[in-house]
Amino acid sequence: MSEETTIKQEMPEQLSDILLVLDKEKMKIQAVKSIDENGKMETVDPTKKNQNQFMRVDKHGDFFSNFFSNFFSQLKNPTNFSFFRVGEPEAIEKAKEMQKQVDKPTPEGEKVMKEHEIKPDTQANNKQENKSDMATAQTTPETGEYRFRPEQIDWDTMKNLGLSKEYLEKRNLLEPLLKGYKTNELVPIGINLGGSILRTDARLSLQQGEDGNAIVAIHGIKKEPNLHFEFFGHKFTDEDKKNLLETGNMGRVVNLINSKTGELMPSIISIDRLTNDVIALRTDFIKIPDEIKGVKLNDEQKQTLMEGKPLKLDGMISTKGTEFSATIQYNAEKRYPEFLFDRSNSNRQQQNNRQNNQQSQPQEASKIFRGKELTDKQYKDFKAGQTVYMAGLVDKKGQTYNGYITFNKETGKTGFEFPNQYKERIKPTEAHKTQIAVNSHGKTNEATKNIKEPLKSGQQRPKNEKQQEQQNKPKNPAKSRGRKVS
Repeated sequence: MSEETTIKQEMPEQLSDILLVLDKEKMKIQAVKSIDENGKMETVDPTKKNQNQFMRVDKHGDFFSNFFSNFFSQLKNPTNFSFFRVGEPEAIEKAKEMQKQVDKPTPEGEKVMKEHEIKPDTQANNKQENKSDMATAQTTPETGEYRFRPEQIDWDTMKNLGLSKEYLEKRNLLEPLLKGYKTNELVPIGINLGGSILRTDARLSLQQGEDGNAIVAIHGIKKEPNLHFEFFGHKFTDEDKKNLLETGNMGRVVNLINSKTGELMPSIISIDRLTNDVIALRTDFIKIPDEIKGVKLNDEQKQTLMEGKPLKLDGMISTKGTEFSATIQYNAEKRYPEFLFDRSNSNRQQQNNRQNNQQSQPQEASKIFRGKELTDKQYKDFKAGQTVYMAGLVDKKGQTYNGYITFNKETGKTGFEFPNQYKERIKPTEAHKTQIAVNSHGKTNEATKNIKEPLKSGQQRPKNEKQQEQQNKPKNPAKSRGRKVS
């Protein structure tokens, strides 16, 4: 396995907090084990027997916040659960206390629950998340100087994400990070959680820590932009939402409010197309070029772009030397005028993101499936896209089961089938049964018995005029063996 996709196997010391979860339907406290690619969470009873299966997460505040935000955004039906963060040594005892509170509520128990509860989906957190994006956009230097030095980066944290300095340099991702920008593409990261490995794609950036070091910020992919809450005091109108979802840009300047000083900040707003984050940029930072693709902009055209509005430009010259026309608009996240395209079909957008990411970042097959490691022979076949039989898998109740797995190189996902599903899939259809019976076992099919060529896949009848003529042509009558009568 290549260096960039290899994840450290031993448990790092800092991964030492446990995630507990309350299933609001079952009213039961469990320990989180993992979350799969479909957003389904796996849990186990919080007992000493299952302790080695608990999901362990970093104690560091910023790292945990980014990790949990990404975890929560992938979760299917997140409103069905409440999450709690507890230290590993006290996890089992705290789980018992919380279960008592669920069964028989008391003021003391409620205090314990609130002390450890994580609330990622509150309005305040959504606002704070958006504020962070705006702060990043507005403090990024314009002149291209470096904000960070390589030695300021916590490379141990990078290693825990499956990344290295060499990998970032090779992908031309280190320089924009040191300049204070987000990576211009999604980066595959992985976190070793002991019993499971969390893999996802995210954009990365560096933020200034209190100790002067650079903190790694993980910008995970959201299902959709969060346009339901106020953004720095601005409430999105229906027209704002429509523009942002269709073009990625809101199309006008609005006064946002600095929460610390109360200052009004004229700004434009766009969507990060890779992560669906909402990004704002003060008009003070907008720089409009004098010329775009051979067309010199007049003052009126520049003012249109300064106001965040779309502008139709004619007579531009492509790199191939041909003339073309297009609509351009200034994008707050990219910080330059871009050519517009329709984003209204969110499924199409997500598909394009995945395809672009796969073209630049080949997906690597994992050697571990549901906690069980593949043999070298299995992994070789699995990585090549062949179906591999897995025996001795263990479900959430501790029961063993078997099945077949297949790796899809295009999507990077692993498909699973139980034995009966696999046998049903590979069972030949009636049409294929005919082909196999005639070509391999010498059987006769009445509709094709006079055809000389082997039957093609799924063939049951003559496939063309030539074969039809062969089929219709009667066999020569058998010669009589009697005596000729004179």
